[in-house]
Amino acid sequence: MKVSLATPASADPAPQLIRIPGGLVGFPEHQGFELFYSEDQLPFRWLRLAGPEPVDFVVIEPAGLVPDYELELFDEDAAFLEINDTADALVLNIVTVSRALPPTATVNLVGPVVINRRTGIAKQVVLANHTRYSARHPLVTAG
Repeated sequence: MKVSLATPASADPAPQLIRIPGGLVGFPEHQGFELFYSEDQLPFRWLRLAGPEPVDFVVIEPAGLVPDYELELFDEDAAFLEINDTADALVLNIVTVSRALPPTATVNLVGPVVINRRTGIAKQVVLANHTRYSARHPLVTAG
């Protein structure tokens, strides 16, 4: 299933509760998350793992990030998420900022987090067309 990137996330800054039954890669035991943002940090958003020791991930919507970025979900992932219409899907990509000098930021285009806007259920997926993209696509490089 192809997913449209044209429908932006809600403009409501209140935290949105997200459930990821399988957790994120490396964090399978964490299944509850909050998605939130600060106006002065847009287009970046935060995905916070709920728990006694919260962990925050910087995420970004991929629309406009990479020309011709097309998300093709495996049918099993679309069925799991109950995505029947492309407008049901909110797609977020995880951003990594290096501590090396010069600092760089990359975005994972291979394994986005796809959220069903209606149910709040999400999954980190590997795209059906993953070979076209990088898990470390340059977002920012220091001059």
